[in-house]
Parts: sequence; C-alpha cells; structure tokens
Amino acid sequence: MNFYIDYMDLSDLEQIKDILTTDFDDFWNYSILKDELNSKNSTYFVVKNKDNEILGFAGIKIILDEAEIMNIVTKKNYRKQGIGNLLLNRIILEAKDKNIKKVNLEVNENNIIAIHLYEKFGFNKDGERKNYYQDQNAILMSKILEK
Repeated sequence: MNFYIDYMDLSDLEQIKDILTTDFDDFWNYSILKDELNSKNSTYFVVKNKDNEILGFAGIKIILDEAEIMNIVTKKNYRKQGIGNLLLNRIILEAKDKNIKKVNLEVNENNIIAIHLYEKFGFNKDGERKNYYQDQNAILMSKILEK
C-alpha cells in the first residue's frame, strides 16, 4: 500500500472527527485535537493513502529546546503496516529541523507495541508516573537528538 505523509491541518481533523474515537483511539477528543492544531507550539502530521484516507496522525509540542510527543495514532484497521514508524521518524526529523535537543513522551506501561517502537528509535526509559492513565502507570521515555 502506498502512504504519504504531510502536515495535518483543520480540514484533516474535520475529515476524521466523526470516527476519531471509534476508528482511532479514544484518549483524545475533537476539541483537544483542534486546540493542538491551532497551537503555535504544536506540529502535527498525517499519513494518507492514495485515496486521501487518513490512516494515522502524530504531533509534537515544542517547549523551549525540547519536544513532547503528544500522540502517535494509527487507524485500527491499518495497524502493523509501518505507519507508526513513518510518523515517529517524521517527528524526529521535524524536531531536528527545529534544533530540538531532546524529545520526551509518556506511554502506557501496557502498550508494549508502542514501547518497542520507541526503543527501536533509541528512546530510553527515564521513569514512570503512577496512575497517569486512570489506574495504569505511564513510562517516561526520552531521546537526545544529535545534529
């Protein structure tokens, strides 16, 4: 399957707003994502197929010389096809382009697939936040970026 990646904008969000919590994941709603897209400190990317169907999206928030990965989400029926890899790679390139020195994130301790993805890209476990996801812990991870 052919994918391409581009910057995400409000028209992309409008395209997926009715399926955001059913076809992706339910931890972000429309209004939160809209606020993120309107934030001057945030940058979001979207992966689409040749039919312009949105298959995944990801975003970072820049805080001084560090970036926080806000989310990396793949449409449920397109998972395990490399979309998360594509998005994470693009986020890292964007951070380097903006002279970011470090990328941080929180991930649910039970999200083994995501943890392996981050480790594959060189992220290290730095600690945890107890009960960050209701009754589940978050693992804190980071990656120092080289020029």
